[in-house]
Amino acid sequence: MAIYSPSCGSRSPPVIRVLVLRLSTAVSIPSSTSSCPPPPSSSPSNSHLRNDHDPIKTLPLPKPSFSSTSGRFAVELAARRLSRIKFRESNPTVSHESFLSTVILSYGSAHKLDRAIAIFEEIPRLCSAPPTTLSFNALLSSAIRAGQHTQVPHLFSRLAQKHSISPDRFSYGVLIKSLCLSGKLENALEIINEMEEKCVEVTTVIYTTLISALYKDGKQERAEELWNEMVEKGKDPDLTSYNVKIMHQALDGKVEQVLESISELKSAGLKPDRITYNYLMTCYSKNGRYEDVKQVYEELKSSGYAPNSTTFKVMMNLLCESGDFDGGFDVFMESMKHEKIPDSVTVRALVVALAQKAKLEEAKMVIRAMRERFPVDMVGEWKIVGKELGLDI
Repeated sequence: MAIYSPSCGSRSPPVIRVLVLRLSTAVSIPSSTSSCPPPPSSSPSNSHLRNDHDPIKTLPLPKPSFSSTSGRFAVELAARRLSRIKFRESNPTVSHESFLSTVILSYGSAHKLDRAIAIFEEIPRLCSAPPTTLSFNALLSSAIRAGQHTQVPHLFSRLAQKHSISPDRFSYGVLIKSLCLSGKLENALEIINEMEEKCVEVTTVIYTTLISALYKDGKQERAEELWNEMVEKGKDPDLTSYNVKIMHQALDGKVEQVLESISELKSAGLKPDRITYNYLMTCYSKNGRYEDVKQVYEELKSSGYAPNSTTFKVMMNLLCESGDFDGGFDVFMESMKHEKIPDSVTVRALVVALAQKAKLEEAKMVIRAMRERFPVDMVGEWKIVGKELGLDI
């Protein structure tokens, strides 16, 4: 959808028009007759957003399309260039709060929180109306994207008061995430009471964020209590919630608990996904149950899920540990086919193992593949590996 039209009578500088058109290829801006459209409602079309574990991803904002690297870079490049020019009130597109919210998020991705704040503070002038929760939530999320999550509580209280904004469930979701990231778990848990007092919905996403933080902090019992509280209050766990629980059970090597959680999610009418299978494989691997790992690997593929880099990493590590280097090589080649190559540490371990077992041609093939697939600045690493192993490549 074009977001700039000469018929609007805009006399914006050519640079702005180019940037707006470039952003339009990656951003979908809802049409509206007003300069500052209200935040989208909680429609069924947004239900998948509410089920995302990351409260930032659930923001009802027009987002850049990150399906391609060029799309992401276009938005962030435009945001950086916008910082060097002056907005024009006469440009109807730039004055959309939804557009400005996307720019604010892009500044966060570019680690320029100060500029994101500056754009937010300009909204009353650019939109001829005060900012809403749409741009407020974008700014809070921008702080986390910029790696400055400690700034969120201050921005939350100061700007909500300054602009008379009533934070919604998305606002609180980002606030809670920031507190969890800052290690202030007890403060994050207290936010639930504040939300209930203000009649703001405590969503499954928020509960899942807190449950994950409790598990990470080693407070398994408290995490399970909060899980039960979530269910008792009518918030059904979604697949992401179950995967969070399964992840921590798997990392602790608790096979029976993982299997029980998978059984529960199936009983709830949910279907295990690639993440679920990966953690089950990890758990089996931690317990030396290699045949079970292989079985899950095959089950994952037969379920219609393409393995990702984590899947291949678990399989390669397992096969190398069990001495099946031919199998490890086959898995690597399959990862190449899917373009989901594991991390370099895992691949290097395979190369070393192949060379030590006199499987030199296979080792050379892996190194060549890595040199071809990765940028020039990483080729040197694989040259060194080949030289260390005495491989003439």
